[in-house]
Amino acid sequence: MIKKLLIANRGEIACRIIRTAREMGVATVAVYSDADAKALHTRSADEAVHIGPSPAAESYLIGEKIIAAAKQTGAEAIHPGYGFLSENADFAEAVQKAGLIWVGPNPDSIRSMGLKDSAKALMQEAGVPVTPGYLGEDQSVERLKKEADAIGFPVLIKAVAGGGGKGMRKVDAAQHFEADLESCRREAKASFGNDDVLLEKWITSPRHIEVQIFGDSHGNVVHLFERDCSLQRRHQKVIEEAPAPGMDAATREEICCAAIRAAKAVDYVGAGTIEFIADASEGLRADRIFFMEMNTRLQVEHPVTEEITGVDLVEWQLRVASGEEILLKQEDLAINGHAIEARLYAEDPATGFLPSTGRIARWHMPEDYVRVDTGYEAGLAVEPFYDPMIAKVIVHSDTRSNAIVLMKDRLEGLAVWPVKTNAAFLYRAVDHRAFEAAELTTGFVEQYEDDLIPQDAPSKTALATAAKHLADEFAPADANAVLGFRLNAEANRSVRLIVNGEAIETPIATDWPDGVFSSSAEPAVALVTEKAQTFAIGLDHPHGLGTASAADGAILSPMPGKVIAVDVAEGDSVTAGQRLMVLEAMKMEHALTAPFDGVVTELDASVGAQVQVEAVLAVVEPAADS
Repeated sequence: MIKKLLIANRGEIACRIIRTAREMGVATVAVYSDADAKALHTRSADEAVHIGPSPAAESYLIGEKIIAAAKQTGAEAIHPGYGFLSENADFAEAVQKAGLIWVGPNPDSIRSMGLKDSAKALMQEAGVPVTPGYLGEDQSVERLKKEADAIGFPVLIKAVAGGGGKGMRKVDAAQHFEADLESCRREAKASFGNDDVLLEKWITSPRHIEVQIFGDSHGNVVHLFERDCSLQRRHQKVIEEAPAPGMDAATREEICCAAIRAAKAVDYVGAGTIEFIADASEGLRADRIFFMEMNTRLQVEHPVTEEITGVDLVEWQLRVASGEEILLKQEDLAINGHAIEARLYAEDPATGFLPSTGRIARWHMPEDYVRVDTGYEAGLAVEPFYDPMIAKVIVHSDTRSNAIVLMKDRLEGLAVWPVKTNAAFLYRAVDHRAFEAAELTTGFVEQYEDDLIPQDAPSKTALATAAKHLADEFAPADANAVLGFRLNAEANRSVRLIVNGEAIETPIATDWPDGVFSSSAEPAVALVTEKAQTFAIGLDHPHGLGTASAADGAILSPMPGKVIAVDVAEGDSVTAGQRLMVLEAMKMEHALTAPFDGVVTELDASVGAQVQVEAVLAVVEPAADS
């Protein structure tokens, strides 16, 4: 068994591998870039080695640095995780030549499945169903038109050297074929210098179905059933589940056996995934499920397979890489219940899913009856250098309908702030009638996008909840200012709240409504989460005082405004309550103060600067004895 393992990755997958390794008694080594010096995976491993600047191309993608780190620390093996160098055959080969164990398939297997045209031909030879089409040397218009007629319209013309959607045309009828072919070739020649094309049958109701397979060096190959990954946005998976809804036993047997044939065709060792495209226009049928590609690594969505089978795939990887046989035979594997995974991305659906970066002040993840795989926590920053996925929320229940209810319930109170996330988008997706009815295709998100984009303002219930939270917090100390004290008259049971830069008179809720959660972000600001969407709602009280400090010392702008005074410099020691700067907003002055004794380690504000809501203006690190 491997005694010491280096993880050539970061974030949630590195933390996930460390967790299993620790349970197995395997020592771990993390690698980290400048940006990840304080990252969770860096701190979780037994050892950590710095490998370079923040950009991945200068750190995580430099194979020589990773191998050197393994040698330096005495690690026997390298686990690549997914992404980065996980499917780089040259890196896998270099690891083995360095005398280290590569926790993954043989380099030749990676190479054989890395080229889509040769992989398709190899799968055909192995008896794996592939999408009907034509990939031949005869590129004459006459031959291509004849092949298109034989395939049946609609067909897809694709540039052989294409990518990114260029050199691709859907042709609905024979009379349009020649014109579309000419256009496609012209674009392919201009983009790639190659106007060769292939033809494929157009799948009208596509579903993305994939099968988890696992092989060992003793010739054993098993499948761990299928996953449905149809919910995608711009080809990026957002929600996955296992097993695939609507998959009957006969079709499952066909597709899973085809996946095993595919794995055996390349002498596959380790964890891999065979991806299929299914024409679901008449439900899932074995004769309408076709090979797309093979991913020669562990997949992001592997937890749903683990949940329904009870198998730890990372443990299997480490054991098989150590030369052991697969722990279970095919007849020992069975499906237990249903699992759903939702990918939490640091992006803002309201602005076209633009990435959101910055320091996380508030991090509240569900805990009961749920699995959360993440590499983040409060106080860490989401950097612009890496993939925006910051967590995966995984639920498992006895039925799909119960798993959906559980997922909605767990997403509902999830809160990350001030970094924006797609949590409310995920909630709306699993809450959608079409998802509940398993009406799934890869076009689901585009079809229902208007239903899935969350609202940009809190409901009246959420506002009233924020009003209650702020009134409860401040009434004992400042009841007159908050509740509108009037001599010889009953106190006004409402407060003025700042919402999206506007002041709104809001009645105070009499109790705490179900499905709405509130907490303090800072004095005079409440974070209210409603159906997985978090709003920062400020208290507009006459003193104009507030602190925009988060629990980790990040001083955040409570609203859009102008900096009119800066009282400190980077490196200054400050005491709790000391004024750091003054922000002018909505014709009021807001003093931003130090949350505790400490040192100003970052200062991103200058007099006259215009700042946006929740912008990080400064960071105070606590004093050593505080």
